[in-house]
Amino acid sequence: MRGEPMPGRYPISSGTAELLQDADRENGWVLNVGGVPQSYVDLSEPTYLDFGYMEIMGGVVDRLGPRRAAIDAVHVGGAACTLPRYVAATRPGSRQVVFEPDAGLVQMVREQLALDTVPRLDVRIVDGRAGVTALPGDSADLVVVDAYTAATMPIELATDEFTREVARVLRPGGVHLTNVSDGSRLAFVRRVVATVSGVFPHAMLLADPDVLSGRRFGNLIVAAAPAPLPVSGPVPGPLRAAAGALVRAGRLDGDDLARFHAGARPLHDGEETPTSTPPPQVFGQD
Repeated sequence: MRGEPMPGRYPISSGTAELLQDADRENGWVLNVGGVPQSYVDLSEPTYLDFGYMEIMGGVVDRLGPRRAAIDAVHVGGAACTLPRYVAATRPGSRQVVFEPDAGLVQMVREQLALDTVPRLDVRIVDGRAGVTALPGDSADLVVVDAYTAATMPIELATDEFTREVARVLRPGGVHLTNVSDGSRLAFVRRVVATVSGVFPHAMLLADPDVLSGRRFGNLIVAAAPAPLPVSGPVPGPLRAAAGALVRAGRLDGDDLARFHAGARPLHDGEETPTSTPPPQVFGQD
């Protein structure tokens, strides 16, 4: 029988993780890695998404195909597996695979945050680039990249070469979501958008309006797909918090998005990850 989670610091393969209990939600837990908030999960309510950028991704998932229909999802970056838990709860029967290279972190989440209770979730100890490359073509409805080393997104998960692997794996109606942290002139996310726009015929940038305008540092969701993105129109059934966040989010698409990334160079393998010193609380993983 699984015991209750214990707040505290835990050694993991990449350093130290810290588990903090939410003072306002009895079953809410924050996972920090290297001092950076990576995940929030509510063990009794997996549809509760505390981080704003995670609500936006949940809102996209809500509109992916028929309501509550099972999907095949791939997650690059695991942490506490917030989005896989959401998908399992809102789309029963979904098959999901998570690529997370930190074996110690995975073990800690298994022991403390009931990871093994998520149905049909396969967590593989491998880096995301290798994991996606090994997948068969036309095999996923959703590919999510939400991976950070400390406060930095590995650039090899945003390059043209990797994005083409994602496109190979996605089905014609699938969606690719990437969590990018940026601020001020949004120089890095402009290059990420330029990259995905060179691979996928449809792309969109979603974020809190203050982040999208560059007024503050934060998380932005780059969405891309072979077909028009399913982010408009009503959600069947009651409007969940995630769907509401998607409605409220600022967005750029079409000509506005083209102007946003005009002149930005696509990212390629071999480049160094851009460096920045944002407030650490804006970063996160699933």
